[in-house]
Amino acid sequence: MTDLKRKIAMQLALFDLDNTLLSGDSDYEWTQHLVSKGVLDRGTFEKRNDEFFEQYKAGTLDIYAFLDFQLQSLARNSRAELEEWHAEFMSTRILPLLTQKARDLVKRHQDSGDLCALVTATNSFVTGPISRELNIPHLIATIPAQKNGQFTGKPRGTPAFREGKITRVEDWLESMGLWWSNFERSWFYSDSLNDLPLLLLVSDPIAVDPDHTLRRHAEAAGWTILNLRT
Repeated sequence: MTDLKRKIAMQLALFDLDNTLLSGDSDYEWTQHLVSKGVLDRGTFEKRNDEFFEQYKAGTLDIYAFLDFQLQSLARNSRAELEEWHAEFMSTRILPLLTQKARDLVKRHQDSGDLCALVTATNSFVTGPISRELNIPHLIATIPAQKNGQFTGKPRGTPAFREGKITRVEDWLESMGLWWSNFERSWFYSDSLNDLPLLLLVSDPIAVDPDHTLRRHAEAAGWTILNLRT
């Protein structure tokens, strides 16, 4: 069994989600979806959502302040309501943002037998169905805490953001008895300057439709720059 595990896990492929595999931001779109349904107040939440999105793009986001804002929608509503709204969210907002190029990229790694994981700062309630839609078996996301089946509005454990992505990926690898040295090659695909810590750790960092800062870094370092947009 040990030899089989080593053979299967020779290469590792990690994928960011928002503005990487997805031609948009699932966190942002989730809030906009709830605003459009009248679940969240437009005047309060739309403006704040835009402010946090700009901070993220600038690399100045306070992840805990953002999560206090973003996870409110989960804590204020029942799981049944959230599941119903999420099904609508998937069909109307997410599926149109999943390009064939992104699907093909994931499939190439899967067909090669690589160990694949989606690594995203967006919470696991929002991103779980997206990961399943892409047939990515492992999801490393920020975890929204629950108590008695109800979301509390707070995160549990380390958010999968910036250096936190390294912490969470390494915890995941260790849970399977693996480490970076088990892989001949490791890829991480991302669009964002916020993902530089993990990009610098893998053997094959790939900048996907990168923001300005990441593009400059990728060009200077000679990294591959990939376009997945239609």
